Amino acid sequence: MSGPTLPIEGECRCGAVGFSINAPPLLTMACHCTGCQRMSSSAYSLSAAIPSDAFSITRGETVIGGLHGPSQHHFCGHCMSWLFTRPEGMDWFVNIRPTMLNDTNWFSPFIETFTSEKLPWAETGAAHSYESFPPMEDYEGLVAEYAGRS
Repeated sequence: MSGPTLPIEGECRCGAVGFSINAPPLLTMACHCTGCQRMSSSAYSLSAAIPSDAFSITRGETVIGGLHGPSQHHFCGHCMSWLFTRPEGMDWFVNIRPTMLNDTNWFSPFIETFTSEKLPWAETGAAHSYESFPPMEDYEGLVAEYAGRS
């Protein structure tokens, strides 16, 4: 698997909000939790963890939807596309929705989470599966393994 060509550009469905990424993802994921199923209207949501300092909004402004607490989901206020998430207590990365990227050919989920809630027919091809989130002590190894695949 080869990584994306930098910078990576993306935008919402209507184009009102644009963003840019200037570093490769730390990790790519699919989440099967029922919250993500409902947010994405699909069997799972996809995300790529991007270093916060490599992510910027280049056009427009986002609104908060979905989670409104310490973890926040950011959407386009016009078309309501789910663009990214800022997870609570993890301000060193942003989880972007890779389907909003202009080039998605490089993306595939490396880990899948919340398989305890997955729909029986849903398959992602991820290299690692977790019944909930990976234990915190696993992340360093997962990030290193993912970086070695690119």
